[in-house]
Amino acid sequence: MKFETKIAMSKPDAIYVHGFNLTEDLIGNITLADMAFLGATHRRPTKEESKMLNACMVAVCEHGFTPSSISARLTYLGAPEAVQAAVAAGLLGAGSVYLGAMENAAQMLQEGWETYGQEKDVTLAATSIIQERKVKKLQVMGFGHPVHKPVDPRTPKLFALAEELGFNGIHTALMKEIHRQINKQKNKQISLNAAGAIGAVLSDMSLPFSVVKSFAVAARAVGLIAHIVEEIEAGRKNCISQKLYNHIEANTLYTNDISVK
Repeated sequence: MKFETKIAMSKPDAIYVHGFNLTEDLIGNITLADMAFLGATHRRPTKEESKMLNACMVAVCEHGFTPSSISARLTYLGAPEAVQAAVAAGLLGAGSVYLGAMENAAQMLQEGWETYGQEKDVTLAATSIIQERKVKKLQVMGFGHPVHKPVDPRTPKLFALAEELGFNGIHTALMKEIHRQINKQKNKQISLNAAGAIGAVLSDMSLPFSVVKSFAVAARAVGLIAHIVEEIEAGRKNCISQKLYNHIEANTLYTNDISVK
């Protein structure tokens, strides 16, 4: 049985990744985000694509105490010999509520425009997407934030950069129109969050929604390093995960009363 891959190959004196010589073409010449782009598209990004993708990944790299960072800290508490386990645990917390929502936002925009964009009318397409999701009882993705109200500060920055770099295309316009219509329906300003902004911008970079979350996960893996280091620096007795564990233990009611019916 033969197994084939075009991703990488090695020779005694050279390593090739996606057809590029690793030491001559890639090391020292491209960023880690560029490598992610290369893996997803099979080509090196343009200068504009590199800057935009790096910005999107930096935007979601770190956001304080979230399920992913807490999971990483607690796992490190139990297995300090396996840093990779702590990072892996943190990445398992990347779901539709935290971090992974940008994939769902991108899917909503890409499939929505494909379905309702025949007339090239952004307003009509936005109305149709909102109505469809209402009928199907689906959430309109990319909106709301527990802290950033009424504006997620990352969103205008990312949209401004997208406009500067030429990635403010139809999906960004569609997301902005959906935002306008939702605000009108709710009669108040609803946050268009970073997940929604990134889902729109990466869609305008022609990245399929199925890989969008991958960039978020890669970015969060980098961010988790800081949380693990903070645990190491604090020491086992004083680290946040130990304090959290102690708090839970102290406030847990144990009982042997088991009723069998």
